[in-house]
Amino acid sequence: MKTTPYHPFTIPLMAIAAGVVVANIYYNQPILHDISAATGATAGQAGRVSTLAQLGYGLGMFFVLPLGDKLDRRKLITGLTSLLFVSLLLLSIARSIQLICLLSFFVGLGSTPAQILLPMSATLSTGDRGKTVGRVFAGILIGILGARVVAGVVSDLLGWRYVFAISAALVLIVTILLYRYLPVIPPKFRGSYPQLLSSTIKLIGEYPVLRQAALLGAFTFGTFCSFWTTLTFHLSAAPLHYSASRIGLFGLIAIGGALAAPVFGKLADKGQVYKSLLVSVGMVIVSILLLKIFPHSILLLSVSVFLLDVGVQATQITNFTRIYSLHEHAHSRLNTVYMTAYFMGAALGTSCGVAAWQYGGWDMATWQLLLWSVIALAIVGWSAKVQSRAATTA
Repeated sequence: MKTTPYHPFTIPLMAIAAGVVVANIYYNQPILHDISAATGATAGQAGRVSTLAQLGYGLGMFFVLPLGDKLDRRKLITGLTSLLFVSLLLLSIARSIQLICLLSFFVGLGSTPAQILLPMSATLSTGDRGKTVGRVFAGILIGILGARVVAGVVSDLLGWRYVFAISAALVLIVTILLYRYLPVIPPKFRGSYPQLLSSTIKLIGEYPVLRQAALLGAFTFGTFCSFWTTLTFHLSAAPLHYSASRIGLFGLIAIGGALAAPVFGKLADKGQVYKSLLVSVGMVIVSILLLKIFPHSILLLSVSVFLLDVGVQATQITNFTRIYSLHEHAHSRLNTVYMTAYFMGAALGTSCGVAAWQYGGWDMATWQLLLWSVIALAIVGWSAKVQSRAATTA
């Protein structure tokens, strides 16, 4: 089997498809109350909808994502998006909370292709890998950040079931286009599935750069998730008293940040990895300092949201560029290691943010954000030192 050439439309399609797919994990969050009211479920039962979607996505990260190195990625991706389409369609007509929870798990599992498309874009690119990965990752971030806004608007106008129905239609369209335009890339891994998972774990010990990038990714995305969790509490409390819809508008600012972040991929392409990381993590620290010094200035809060989002996403894009250069035939497995650490950081950051808010409000929340970002900066410095030492001894 030979690699087939790809159409110029393929990379933009991959970015759009990744955003359309990954958004399905987050659509349910702003409409949980509506689901609860429609099904007669308690708040706790409705909350399982979001939990099971995340669980399905997380399990897909470890057990499905590595298959991108063993199977035909086009068939794997379109097979999973077909599962996603069916799950969303059934969700739009489901009546019981139990069925909605079960289908939400399969929605999470069916959203895994977003993270298969990302390393696939790296495989298709060589000299401009950072730029290409940045474009696809920007699509993922726009999907994540825009999902809550879209779900809230559609639910208010048409009802919560239309959120899933419209998404099912979009997923069907991208599935057809992906099957048409994704090139065939021959898989290089020939071992069994258990050997595939075992080789994924071995990559952690084999590549110091992967360990460094995974640790940095965990702390920066942990900062990101902690910020967005506590921001909701801060904006809805005195003296601002913002409504949920007004709070959601800050996601639009974050989308602007996601669009700007791919510029840093170009720095990574030029070999300026640590310069890119120092600048991006520095932006995160500056944004948090602004949040702490000017807690009630909406203008500076908007600037902070933009800087923080650009900084975090630029860090991730640079990290992806670093790890995808380690092993040309293990992109999916490298991504598995990185994204597992990434979402562990998200879970820990969210928990720390909630605890900090409960203990000391916005002041304590911003202190812990600053701590997370300073640790991230220290990791960059440590990584640069290790790399410099390795280059000297080589």
